[in-house]
Amino acid sequence: MNSSDDDFDTTQPFDDDDDSLDAKVWQFLLLINPGDDDAAFQQFSGYREAVAELSEDEIDVAQVIGQVADWRATFHVDADDTRALVQAIDELAARWNLTIDWDGDTDEDEFHADIDAADLIGTAYDNLAPHGYTLWVRDTDDDSLAGWMSLSRDIEPMRELAPELGIHLHRGNEIG
Repeated sequence: MNSSDDDFDTTQPFDDDDDSLDAKVWQFLLLINPGDDDAAFQQFSGYREAVAELSEDEIDVAQVIGQVADWRATFHVDADDTRALVQAIDELAARWNLTIDWDGDTDEDEFHADIDAADLIGTAYDNLAPHGYTLWVRDTDDDSLAGWMSLSRDIEPMRELAPELGIHLHRGNEIG
């Protein structure tokens, strides 16, 4: 069987020269769903549906992507809710069969009383890095934390693409 014999459409929805907002969102979704084009496509479809009635200058890309990919490829939690933060990051890491060593029992109230979100983000970043993943945190306009994971080899593409989408971000080891 050669590649022309299969029934799957392996073409990307955009060519490499497409500089449209949709093409940039597609590339971003591929970065936060490494190796999972199906999930990226589902999230892209949700994004397109969510912005169908909006003009480009009305779209808050980070907010819409956060809605369509939350707890699947992104997280958005209250900054004081360390339990939700641990659960969200654990869920993202589990996509690639990774676990985070939180340096304590996250089921215990005492653990959460003695730690803040920045420490948790740093711990997760340090646990993911040896496996080739980077934890990102984006700026929010409120007292919340939002972010995603990508392959560490994609740091530069992420740093280039995010600002083009109006997303201000930091690696997990850069907050605190």
